[in-house]
Amino acid sequence: MITTQSLNERWSAFKEQNPKTRIRDAAKELGVSEAELLATQIGETVQKLDGDFRDLLKDVPTLGHVMALTRNDNIVHERKGVYEKVSFRDQTGLVLGPDIDLRLFMSHWHFGFAVDENGRKSLQFFDLDGLAVHKIYLTDKSDEAAYDALVQKYLAADQASPIVTVPYPAKEADPAGDDVDVQAFQSEWLAMQDTHEFFGLLRKYKLDREQGIRLAPEGHSQSISVDQLKRIFETAAERELPIMIFASSPGCIQIHTGPVKKMASMGPWFNVLDPEFNMHLREDQINSIWVTRKPTKDGIVTGLDLFDQQGNSIALVFGKRKPGIPEMNEWQAIVNEVIAA
Repeated sequence: MITTQSLNERWSAFKEQNPKTRIRDAAKELGVSEAELLATQIGETVQKLDGDFRDLLKDVPTLGHVMALTRNDNIVHERKGVYEKVSFRDQTGLVLGPDIDLRLFMSHWHFGFAVDENGRKSLQFFDLDGLAVHKIYLTDKSDEAAYDALVQKYLAADQASPIVTVPYPAKEADPAGDDVDVQAFQSEWLAMQDTHEFFGLLRKYKLDREQGIRLAPEGHSQSISVDQLKRIFETAAERELPIMIFASSPGCIQIHTGPVKKMASMGPWFNVLDPEFNMHLREDQINSIWVTRKPTKDGIVTGLDLFDQQGNSIALVFGKRKPGIPEMNEWQAIVNEVIAA
């Protein structure tokens, strides 16, 4: 068992040798979770939070303009704005502002901390296994007094007890899909009236997302390269076309809807660096990218699905749209042009 003190000492030594390494990566190097590493600073720069995090999230709008951060191993999604229209139905929740747009799965929100990193204040939330699910950072436009009041309201009475993380069981291998009735699956794909029906289709035929996409009817899925993906982003920026970028952790899906403007590649990262939206995509970890075309009652919806080497979803990209409104022809044109080129 690693004591908090010994872990703190190991992390201090690690930071001296690797001052630019982020805490998520440091945790992997040290063989612990990010939450455990963060907890070594309780009483110094970190405070434990307690209570119903659904209630806490309903209070986040009082902070005003903040930065929401959701990530997985291969994409970091940062969106600035105000938390608005926060609501819950049991353990699922929504934040439906024009800037901060989230889908919340609260069964994965087990630990919460208030963190002050050299004056950069944040609220950080973690799954039972210590994996980060969502973070909220103050900006220079935020209400710091409201932040301090929120922290005091949800401050855990017991700051001394160590947190106890529990690793999730290893994910079982997904079925290969060899016994799937492909013709029936494709017929149901072509009969979809809403993109959300795809999830039920995968469950019915016991397929993971990438397997389902590979079995799509002819003309409804196509593999593209990382360079083509970047060209789609660049063309959307050139034409000022608003797009939607979805990134998820186990406890949160975060969505950017709007244009992307400034892009830059830095080492293995492909970045969007706009004032209100930043994306950092680890392009060298992308194993496959698929263009999908799903029928709906509003016409075809064209999406991009990005997967890593384990078949995990990295991100989803669409043209800006809402249910009941057909997809923009301009988005379809960009995707088709890049593929044809």
